[in-house]
Amino acid sequence: MAFYKDFEKKTRQDKREAAFARGGFDDEGTGYRSNKSRSSFGGKSNAKPAGKDYRGFTPSERTENGRKRYLDGKNGYGEHMPRNQKQQDKPSYEKSRYTPKKTEAPKKFEREEKKFDRYRDLKPAAPVQYSNPLLDDDGDVVPMENLLSGRNPIREALKSGRDIEKLLVARGELSGSAREIVQMAKEKRIPVQEVDRERLSAITPNHQGMLAFASAYQYSTLERMFELAEERNEEPFLILLDGITDPHNLGAIIRSAECAGAHGVIVQERRAVGLTPAAVKASAGAVEYMPVARVTNLANTIEVLKARNIWVYAADMDGEDYTRTDFSGAVALVIGSEGEGVSRRVLDVCDKTISLPIRGKVDSLNASVAAGILMYAVARAR
Repeated sequence: MAFYKDFEKKTRQDKREAAFARGGFDDEGTGYRSNKSRSSFGGKSNAKPAGKDYRGFTPSERTENGRKRYLDGKNGYGEHMPRNQKQQDKPSYEKSRYTPKKTEAPKKFEREEKKFDRYRDLKPAAPVQYSNPLLDDDGDVVPMENLLSGRNPIREALKSGRDIEKLLVARGELSGSAREIVQMAKEKRIPVQEVDRERLSAITPNHQGMLAFASAYQYSTLERMFELAEERNEEPFLILLDGITDPHNLGAIIRSAECAGAHGVIVQERRAVGLTPAAVKASAGAVEYMPVARVTNLANTIEVLKARNIWVYAADMDGEDYTRTDFSGAVALVIGSEGEGVSRRVLDVCDKTISLPIRGKVDSLNASVAAGILMYAVARAR
């Protein structure tokens, strides 16, 4: 303390010269009155202690000598080594002394595992089944272009004469334009079905209380079928479907009819499937070449065909073996549903009933398969 008390009234240069005289370093003794840089007596100082390697050198020589020693790897206090290298050269036991043995699990991990012991025997929950919002009542996917929602689009489609398969109306009292649309649909003999409003919301949210399923393809007429037969210079060959509700069967029958050379397929408006997207897809493109007409009453249509000298044959299990039947001339085949077959009223107006022999234990054939066999029997006779 005696040495430094005389420094209070000296300049910085005086302090440095006094420090050099006693073998110190450049800035020894400077700034001792600052709070940031205290002396080495009880405080932390940034100054390095004087060493014997610095004695007897001028300030410039001390600086150059220190630079050389630093570049050579020695600074007067041992070999120079970066901090990160010193950390890497620690003994291996310091790195691994906190690492648990591989054969012994840490206790904290054991406690964590015990928390999940009660969940180990639980089975995963079954996945939630979401319904497709674009499915119709038959479970077939309805393309957006075949779905009409809202009152104005349905009204304009009815006015333009677009073919509508059916109209779904929310259950409840009808008022305003809804009553008008339902009346227009009934006049055009379009099936109208009342359903819950939730059913409509499951298909599309913006329904305004009614939805319409448009046909995937334009229907033809009975007259167009007769014209096609005249163009080919052939006797009319038609296929009538009574109660076919499976769209895949309808598509397969249309496909077989086109391959066998028929002039048209006739379906019913009610209690039967129409030209839905699934039926058009099942036809594999045959609907582009095969006219398909839709009639209200199949029995009345048969009477019209008989007036044109067309023989009508109905497929029935109690009928005559088809191999003994003469199919020459104008022919119309009536194919019934797989479950009920041809209805009694339609059977009564047909000219003849024919059957396919069954040799196995199953008592019936698929409707589309039976139709294909009978159509090629007609094609062979023609």
